[in-house]
Amino acid sequence: MERGKMAEAESLETAAEHERILREIESTDTACIGPTLRSVYDGEEHGRFMEKLETRIRNHDREIEKMCNFHYQGFVDSITELLKVRGEAQKLKNQVTDTNRKLQHEGKELVIAMEELKQCRLQQRNISATVDKLMLCLPVLEMYSKLRDQMKTKRHYPALKTLEHLEHTYLPQVSHYRFCKVMVDNIPKLREEIKDVSMSDLKDFLESIRKHSDKIGETAMKQVPGAQDLVDFSPVYRCLHIYSVLGARETFENYYRKQRRKQARLVLQPPSNMHETLDGYRKYFNQIVGFFVVEDHILHTTQGLVNRAYIDELWEMALSKTIAALRTHSSYCSDPNLVLDLKNLIVLFADTLQVYGFPVNQLFDMLLEIRDQYSETLLKKWAGIFRNILDSDNYSPIPVTSEDMYKKVVGQFPFQDTELEKQPFPKKFPFSEFVPKVYNQIKEFIYACLKFSEDLHLSSTEVDDMIRKSTNLLLTRTLSNSLQNVIKRKNIGLTELVQIIINTTHLEKSCKYLEEFITNITNVLPETVHTTKLYGTTTFKDARHAAEEEIYTNLNQKIDQFLQLADYDWMTGDLGNKASDYLVDLIAFLRSTFAVFTHLPGKVAQTACMSACKHLATSLMQLLLEAEVRQLTLGALQQFNLDVRECEQFARSGPVPGFQEDTLQLAFIDLRQLLDLFIQWDWSTYLADYGQPNCKYLRVNPVTALTLLEKMRDTSRKNNMFAQFRKNERDKQKLIDTVAKQLRGLISSHHS
Repeated sequence: MERGKMAEAESLETAAEHERILREIESTDTACIGPTLRSVYDGEEHGRFMEKLETRIRNHDREIEKMCNFHYQGFVDSITELLKVRGEAQKLKNQVTDTNRKLQHEGKELVIAMEELKQCRLQQRNISATVDKLMLCLPVLEMYSKLRDQMKTKRHYPALKTLEHLEHTYLPQVSHYRFCKVMVDNIPKLREEIKDVSMSDLKDFLESIRKHSDKIGETAMKQVPGAQDLVDFSPVYRCLHIYSVLGARETFENYYRKQRRKQARLVLQPPSNMHETLDGYRKYFNQIVGFFVVEDHILHTTQGLVNRAYIDELWEMALSKTIAALRTHSSYCSDPNLVLDLKNLIVLFADTLQVYGFPVNQLFDMLLEIRDQYSETLLKKWAGIFRNILDSDNYSPIPVTSEDMYKKVVGQFPFQDTELEKQPFPKKFPFSEFVPKVYNQIKEFIYACLKFSEDLHLSSTEVDDMIRKSTNLLLTRTLSNSLQNVIKRKNIGLTELVQIIINTTHLEKSCKYLEEFITNITNVLPETVHTTKLYGTTTFKDARHAAEEEIYTNLNQKIDQFLQLADYDWMTGDLGNKASDYLVDLIAFLRSTFAVFTHLPGKVAQTACMSACKHLATSLMQLLLEAEVRQLTLGALQQFNLDVRECEQFARSGPVPGFQEDTLQLAFIDLRQLLDLFIQWDWSTYLADYGQPNCKYLRVNPVTALTLLEKMRDTSRKNNMFAQFRKNERDKQKLIDTVAKQLRGLISSHHS
């Protein structure tokens, strides 16, 4: 029962499913009916479904038949109408066919044209595509062409920028083309080429500034702004930018600094003959200034290519080498004008570099050393000037015949003498020409010293001290030596020596005016305590003393020359009645000489006169006692006595004023007492009073007396000298022996 119910239920479900499928078939597009039918065949009731399908089809056929029957008359009418239309349609067809034929015939050319148009359109599309591709490639080619042009015109930095754009912007857009690969492969070579070419330009630049450093420095030394404008620095900037872009900036910096250091060493090497001309020094300085002007400009226009430490290092090297070179070459210079010009050039050199910020204190310190060299060259020059003045002087007082001449001399030399001013013309200054000439040359020397001190940034006191020290050297060494050389000349005469003493006396008085002159030109306040004083007074005193000594020596030599003319007959028996001719001439010479001493200081004239008399007395004593005179007679002694009396007469006559009474005669006291002792034969008095402070023959030495006595005793024995005293001859001989014995006793007791 239950099975039957279950079968009935399944049959109802199948029937419902088949009904659904049929409705779906009726309502679904035939193109999509496959899946619906497949569901029927998947089941097991397709037979029953087919039956239901057949039933449904018959139902639809009946409905169609009913509908057709309902519309049949209309259908017949339509067919009738359609038959009528068929004739018209045939006509239309014939017309269409004819028209088509005509159209085909007429459109054949059009078809051909259309085909051609089609081909043209195809070509147009190809051309358009080609143009698009070319438009993509053209900028690349243009950039590459631009790159080549830039490299050809040596615009390397723009070329490098173009290369960067080409590599990173343009080439990636056409990377699939073969020419692009060629370009990509060529880019490293182009970079190296740009590097090499820019480095070559830098080398040319370095060589150019090496050659033109002289011109750059010359312009800068003229204090002309913009000396660096003479140089085109673009190669440096381009090369620096290029190497920076290429990541090789450090390499470039090291190369640049290394090359410039080499150039610095070359610039700082002076030519061997630099000291010969000022142009040699000028060129040397110009090159150094030119070098550092360039480096200073590089320092301020590039960031880091050179730095302050590098510049300072170069400058320290330059400073030491320059100073060493100047020390060496300036030492060869003997021309003070060249040394002065060199000093001015060094000052200009230092001031120029100081403008560019370089420390130059060491240069000014070195100038103080060159100042000493300058002073030495001045001293050598003035030694020649003084020598010429002294050699050309006539050593005679300057004569003046008019007021103008008088004022001219006074204008050249500070001299005041009221008595001389009152005298009528013609008249004479006491000094000779060399006094104003020497005085003015000392002032010229001071001016020359002052010129060197200019622009050295020294205080007035320092300049004053410097001039005084140099002037002292001029006075104490140069002028002093010149005066000494004149004084010591073999052919110098007494007149010249006297004039030198007078001249140096006046020059000594002028020293205070030289002091004032230095103070005035250095603008130092008069109350300033000078660390250095002029030693002119000492110089002229020393010269005067040397001249005085030379006068004494010269006088003595003249006296000796006259004494060489002495020709005594020591064996004569005749008694003379006048002084020897040589001695008369000698006394006349002394009188004329001392007459010239009127302008000498009194003490000098007195000393010279006393010295001459003493020397004459000593020489006469030596002449009397010399060993070659083995024998002498009383007659010869009498003649000698006459000569001594002539000398004493000269001393009493007062050849030089200022001596006290008989002071000058004391020079001959030894001779007088000795001669009186022998001529008066006053041995008893001599022997009795010997040793007493007030004895008559106090100045007679027993040794001297014995020597002379021995000469007379030998003569008495051999030549019978005392023939005129024959009656007392034996007594005299005994007396001589006795006196000789007593003299020996005195001598022996004195020595013991």
